[in-house]
Amino acid sequence: MYLVIAEKPSVSRSIAHVIGAEKREEGYLEGKDCIVSWCLGHLAEYIPPDAYDEKFSRWNYEDLPIIPEEWKLAVSGEKKDQFYVLKRLLNRPDIQYVVNACDAGREGELIFRRVYDLSGSTKPVKRLWISSMEDKAIREGMEHLKDGADYNNLAKAAVCRAQADWLVGMNATRAFTTKYFKKLAVGRVQTPTLAMLVDRMDQISGFKKQKYFNVELDCDGMKAEKQKIFDTEEAERLRKSCDGSDAVVRSVEITEKTVKPPKLCDLTSLQREANRIYGLTAQQTLNAAQSLYESKLITYPRTDSNYLTEDMEQTAKNVIRIIHEKYQLTGPFDKPGKPELTRIMNNKKVSDHHAIIPTVELLQTELTELKEMEQKILFLIAVHTVEAAEKDHIYLETTVEVECQGNVFQAKGKRVLQQGWKIYEECFKNKDGIAIEDPAEAQKDRIPDVKEGHSFFHVTAVKTEHFTSPPKQYTEDTLLSAMETAGNKEFASDTEKKGLGTPATRASIIEKLVHSQYAVRKGKQILPTEDGKALIEVLPDFLKSASMTAEWENQLLEMEHGKIAPDQFMTGIRNMITMMLNGCDQIGEEEARRFQTRESIVTCPVCGSLVYEGKKNFYCSNRDCNFALWKETGYLQSMRKTIDKKMAAELLKNGSTHIKDLYSAKKDRYFEADLLMKTEDGKVLFSLSFPENRTNRSNKKTKKRA
Repeated sequence: MYLVIAEKPSVSRSIAHVIGAEKREEGYLEGKDCIVSWCLGHLAEYIPPDAYDEKFSRWNYEDLPIIPEEWKLAVSGEKKDQFYVLKRLLNRPDIQYVVNACDAGREGELIFRRVYDLSGSTKPVKRLWISSMEDKAIREGMEHLKDGADYNNLAKAAVCRAQADWLVGMNATRAFTTKYFKKLAVGRVQTPTLAMLVDRMDQISGFKKQKYFNVELDCDGMKAEKQKIFDTEEAERLRKSCDGSDAVVRSVEITEKTVKPPKLCDLTSLQREANRIYGLTAQQTLNAAQSLYESKLITYPRTDSNYLTEDMEQTAKNVIRIIHEKYQLTGPFDKPGKPELTRIMNNKKVSDHHAIIPTVELLQTELTELKEMEQKILFLIAVHTVEAAEKDHIYLETTVEVECQGNVFQAKGKRVLQQGWKIYEECFKNKDGIAIEDPAEAQKDRIPDVKEGHSFFHVTAVKTEHFTSPPKQYTEDTLLSAMETAGNKEFASDTEKKGLGTPATRASIIEKLVHSQYAVRKGKQILPTEDGKALIEVLPDFLKSASMTAEWENQLLEMEHGKIAPDQFMTGIRNMITMMLNGCDQIGEEEARRFQTRESIVTCPVCGSLVYEGKKNFYCSNRDCNFALWKETGYLQSMRKTIDKKMAAELLKNGSTHIKDLYSAKKDRYFEADLLMKTEDGKVLFSLSFPENRTNRSNKKTKKRA
């Protein structure tokens, strides 16, 4: 008997169907010689700081850095039932070995290892590593299981990535929040990404547009221009001297140019194209692609490769044939050309997973039953697959120089010799999804055939006004591209991998920025908010440096290949935290108050942000924190007491305040005591203390929830 553990129930069902585990039990499926269960994504996560030590429940700068000596995991409450199912199965005496069938990547490895380690199991581990959820792929993968130990380095990299994110997030967020009395959430990858948005916004806001002029000659229908004349008087003199004059062709240069087909889709290029063509976010694209993968319609989406392995030639032929048959890209009568497969196959450029392509399941699928977003993404992948195996796009570029009154004007045009792959771009421009060229579009860049020495008589000259343009705001498309190449200049050309995040994580990084209100979507654009700009303003360069974070990503990849040890990587992270805290120590009082616009009480005991007085309570300025100290509480009302500003300040600063005029209804008299306050899950708990040195006072404590 063996146990297979997948990442999700849907994947488990697909595997169970292939290996014959059809009997449904609570939390798993059982067959004659196998059991299939699932993780529900991340069942276990690293515990928060206050779970290591209660003192961390209050955000105090003096308690930093927080660096666990022994990392601890905890299972989230809503997933505990499934964890206990897995724990029981992992320790069943009749289970001989375990198959890790979580997604074949760094994150899938982490999900499995955390559950396996928490269960205390010592069963041998084998690895299912596949790029497709087709029955054939699952069957072949199960017949050729890998040794789980082969992926130990991948697991180490996954653990280091998770620990680094925890350390940077927890320490940097607490450090800057407590220093500036404002919630400032810092992330190892998301902060450099935010810095790119802010930098682009600064470039645009600081841009000073310049007016310039073009002078255009109408040469018997051919437009020849002299561009970017910044002196208005010079432009006007040129227009006047040429208008009505004769012009002559000084030179004609014809160059044949070739545009190679795009590569096959990796996740980042798929997300970029989906944003450009359909306006979808990176996360929407990833969600749709994951669903298509689990439905066996595409190969594994979380890949950074644009190539297929060389043994997939027949598979590629079959898939391209099926795409044409299913979508009729060239119409019902035109026969598609023979695909050119050599350019899309390269064993050296496929690491864990090959490029994203449709599967042969496409042929049997009723496309209208898919969700609209899934239909779009599947069509995009299908067309892109056909494009990548098509002929080059070839055209002639003609450059004509025209001389008039001693000035040279230029006209450019092109004539297509071979449409090649470009014809399939038309599939996204018409409702039928057919690769058919618009005749008007084909003619718009043509210019007349002219020869050197040809004359134009009495040409018309026109001056047009233009302005220089600032850089464009990032869209999801261009931001993903920038994240992919961030820090490239800092690396040698042969460095294996650069950039911020991985193809699998970039979508979630963007979503975190939006969710935390550090960035906002405006149409296709992604813009930093005022809070986002404020965060970047106060952070040191190394925390928002794309090149440093890209270097860490590269080190994680080197770790996967066994080139560096985890200790080496984590030492770098800890040193960076030390450097950060040394910098925070130098923040002066005036700088620390830069965000303070009104008088605060003290700081929040939960998150460290400033606390302000409202009409009915004293509330935390951090919108994500639910702490509030109410002026009137049921507990104090019975003692005829409300909390004033002075009492609130003492409670928040010291956790206690002495009150002399508390009323006891039972004894019908006033008394004095210390009011103690603590917080649990953001809620306030009160108690009374009667110090021994006060006469006629009881040591008895009462405790109630506010």
